[in-house]
Amino acid sequence: MSMSTHIVAALAGLTLACGTAGLVVPAAHADIPACTQMAAQAGAADSGSVASACRLGVSGDLQGCVNGLTAAGVAGGAANGACRMAAHEPR
Repeated sequence: MSMSTHIVAALAGLTLACGTAGLVVPAAHADIPACTQMAAQAGAADSGSVASACRLGVSGDLQGCVNGLTAAGVAGGAANGACRMAAHEPR
């Protein structure tokens, strides 16, 4: 086997190893408790509607989450941060 064949084989193996590791690593877990806690600290009035709104954030509906938290008495910026925390999205 020539040197270039060895290099190609090594790169192919490395690519397979990295690709498999990406499949095995679990996705980041959503964080409803952090969302509800942040909303409570920001002045949320109703914990039931806060939990419902945070569940929307977990499912990826960030606008629905923000709307729900705003309706529960959380200021817009804090609602946005709490919903992003629920979905574990970077700011």
